[in-house]
Amino acid sequence: MLRVGVVGASGYVGAELLRILAGHPAITISAITSEQNSGKQIREVFPHLTGACSLVLEAFDAKAFADKVDLAFLALPHMTSMQAAKACLDAGLKVIDLSADFRLKEAEAYKHWYGSTHLFPELLSEAVYGIPELNREKIRDARIVAAPGCYPTAAILQLAPFFDGALIHNDMIVIDAKSGISGAGRKTALPLHFPEAHDGVEAYNLGQHRHTPEIEQGLREIMTRNSNTSSSDPSSIRVTFTPTRVPMNRGILSTAYVRLRQPMSTEDLRTIFKSYYNNEPFVNVLEENYLPNPHAVRGSNRCDLAMFVDQRTGWTTLLSALDNLVKGAGGQAIQSMNLMVGQPETTGLDIAGIFP
Repeated sequence: MLRVGVVGASGYVGAELLRILAGHPAITISAITSEQNSGKQIREVFPHLTGACSLVLEAFDAKAFADKVDLAFLALPHMTSMQAAKACLDAGLKVIDLSADFRLKEAEAYKHWYGSTHLFPELLSEAVYGIPELNREKIRDARIVAAPGCYPTAAILQLAPFFDGALIHNDMIVIDAKSGISGAGRKTALPLHFPEAHDGVEAYNLGQHRHTPEIEQGLREIMTRNSNTSSSDPSSIRVTFTPTRVPMNRGILSTAYVRLRQPMSTEDLRTIFKSYYNNEPFVNVLEENYLPNPHAVRGSNRCDLAMFVDQRTGWTTLLSALDNLVKGAGGQAIQSMNLMVGQPETTGLDIAGIFP
């Protein structure tokens, strides 16, 4: 049995990791940490995990932690996570980091968007961006995987076939994405307070959201590695991204608007998407007259996609729905773990969603 540990297990992502890992047949959860809740049993912090995990939360100590586990999930805030990642790597562990600390490849970009100097820039080129549908083989051989953000996962999956085939204009991409409030984490903040968030819809961080460079970087990587797109310039990719909080607990609905290079019907586009994701167990291209809804994927590791070509205006609309805590975080991280340790990719993740 593979021994795994979760650093930062008292947040929403940590809880979701534990919920899914508890049902994984090939691993054992050997250590969980939390600085604020050290000494408490996990069921005291998350009563819904009673019977699923009986461990006591500990303060993180790299040496003691490494003695207990073979692979570490890091569910920590940015800046904090990079130090824990380096300590775990130095101790010989495989690492899956769910913060933003290793998602961007350039240290300058990290400093620009996160306002801090990266402490270990030499690890940025080594970290593999953890969308299995795009980087499966690299993830298999990785020592450290940077689990993507929830917004970028939804956006990149809905746009990947376009950039693989150079089907759209690179500088005319508009993404309007709605997220449940759990996407902001478990911390307390006035906009997340129930009277502030309930019955309201709030856009935020317009033009400066930190997931914008992550989305653009992911799309550039898709374009760069495909010889069919050699005539296109990856540096021309520009995304206008508007994130919006909506009063639901979890889920993302990402709506992207693009301009096709050549005329195409909705059915033509659906055929391209079905072919592109034909063998992907967790990406579902919906049939005609069905549209993605976060409610339909809640609790699952599935991403639902749909598309519509508006012949009248010339714009094409892409819809993507996923659970921000599963396919957008913990579930996708476990998908990467399976690849890293030689397990079938779907192991422990073939779980149905929760409804209503």
